[in-house]
Amino acid sequence: MLARLELDPTRQLIGAQCSGTLLLAKLGLVGNLPACTDLTTKPWVIEAGVTVVDEPFVAHGNVATAGGCLASQYLATWMIACRAGMRDAEEAIRYVAPVGEKDHYVERARAVIAPHLPNVRLHAA
Repeated sequence: MLARLELDPTRQLIGAQCSGTLLLAKLGLVGNLPACTDLTTKPWVIEAGVTVVDEPFVAHGNVATAGGCLASQYLATWMIACRAGMRDAEEAIRYVAPVGEKDHYVERARAVIAPHLPNVRLHAA
């Protein structure tokens, strides 16, 4: 079933969260690069040869991983920032963030993903 997935990080942004990191590892898309996952899946990701970091989000080029259900906001922010720019990503997070916490959510998402943006390059399909 995994072999049927047509993932190509030279043409696509690829993101995984929690157990999805294990799937990326099995597909060879993580390699020996550090990745994030949830605590339940962590032993299997390590067994697959991946170094798991204690972070909510990490990206290498066009492949990103997030650990923990609530880390989905970082994957979303990263994907929007990569495709549409940081301003659009911040607007999207501000829209969905809890009232009274919008600035905090935007600032936190920006701080988490910003170090992972410079190396992202997409090529035309």
